[in-house]
Amino acid sequence: MSNAKIRLFAFSDEAGGELSKQIAAMLRNSLDGAELRGTEYGNVSALSPQQARGIKSRLDSEGLRVWSAGSPLGKIGVNDPFEPETEKLKRTLETAYILGAPNIRIFSFYIPRGENPDGYRSKVVDRLSEMAEIADTLHSGITLCHENEKGIFGDNAERCLEILNAVPEISGVFDPANFVQCGVDTAAAWELLKSKIRYLHIKDALSDGRVVPAGAGIGNLPKIVSEFIEMGGSAMTVEPHLRVFGGLSSLEREGERSQVGEVYSYPDADSAFDAACGAIKKIIGVTK
Repeated sequence: MSNAKIRLFAFSDEAGGELSKQIAAMLRNSLDGAELRGTEYGNVSALSPQQARGIKSRLDSEGLRVWSAGSPLGKIGVNDPFEPETEKLKRTLETAYILGAPNIRIFSFYIPRGENPDGYRSKVVDRLSEMAEIADTLHSGITLCHENEKGIFGDNAERCLEILNAVPEISGVFDPANFVQCGVDTAAAWELLKSKIRYLHIKDALSDGRVVPAGAGIGNLPKIVSEFIEMGGSAMTVEPHLRVFGGLSSLEREGERSQVGEVYSYPDADSAFDAACGAIKKIIGVTK
């Protein structure tokens, strides 16, 4: 990137399922690396140590790095058994360590439909506290980063703040489009959460929830990005969601469907990926 203050990453699997396609897309867009989510070997949380070492070697050879492990940790029901999730966390921590990733993206558990999330506050905090303790014990240099998301406890700004205050070892990932899709005013959410945010997900949406390039929706991306940089923030992950891609359905709650690729039309994954990268570059004033 030509702006030394900015480190721009991406969910590179939206450019293609194979690592070779992802590397080509990151290099083509002059990115610093990936928030690694999926490759031909599966989700980052399912990689073997050997696979993780192979991915790191290939990225290193191209001057790319892994900023965060884009795991699905915490995308289970709040009443589901927790031990399998802690075991997955332990494996993902080891993978992140091998990859050299300083962060792991996590969530705060799906709430039963129709029930008040506030009734699950203590259970969510207890589970996240245990996850933070495991991370500190196994790999203290890796930060768990909570992303706001539809259907989970942390779907609005107030509950995200409760999480980050109750478990200060966890940092925040701010996703404007996800807030829009939950009916949250992103400008107000940013004011409430900005001191707790480690990095941004660059994704915008219209009032009806459809995902659009950064700056084309109501997510207040220009304001949020500008203030983030002024506060000393530098890391952002482009999450295009402008075209249906392999593995999308596995990221969603059963019975739900994201409004992806319904406004702008792109002939292929590369075009959609490049458009998403170009949109944030325009906002931050990077021409390369």
